[in-house]
Amino acid sequence: MSRVIAISAGLSDASSTTLLAHRVGEAITAHDPAGSFEIVTLRDLAQQVTEANIVGFAAPRLQAVLDQVGAADAVVFVTPTYQGSFSGLFKSFVDALDSDALIGKPVILAATGGTARHSLVVDYAMRPVFAYLQAFVVPTGVFASPHDWNSDGANALAARIGRAVDELMSVLGGASTGRSRDDSIDLFSEAMLSISDPQLPT
Repeated sequence: MSRVIAISAGLSDASSTTLLAHRVGEAITAHDPAGSFEIVTLRDLAQQVTEANIVGFAAPRLQAVLDQVGAADAVVFVTPTYQGSFSGLFKSFVDALDSDALIGKPVILAATGGTARHSLVVDYAMRPVFAYLQAFVVPTGVFASPHDWNSDGANALAARIGRAVDELMSVLGGASTGRSRDDSIDLFSEAMLSISDPQLPT
């Protein structure tokens, strides 16, 4: 029985971003009916997310969500795409997370956009951020353009969601990521980070 939370950065009431989070949640629930799945919409927390990044600590309502993310077995992150990248609200929420909150945690990355030209946002904008945070991001990202909501594209979108959720549930079913937030291994030595190591040729 898994606990999965989805973070949706959709800004409108009828957001396609939140709809995509629901679709992913339906697939997760179909795999694990006894588990729990919850969607948090950042639209309702926008002011608190902004304030947390200014003052350095979260208000109680936002802190409860941050705690949920930390306690979840897996997280689904979904953002709208603006100018080829994730939204500012989405990034501000990620910035408000503890730096070790996602270490080793299984994650699905998903995005929506007004055109298929944005389809690389998952791999070229989102994935590097979560690699830095040392999350265990499943290989399949999910992107949905307006075409994917009509009858022609719906099957392809469902297939992408299904593959991402299959990957996630495989990990949650017992395939360990091999990492945890208690892992103190530093992958980068001082020598690797130094630009003036005397032992390196110039």
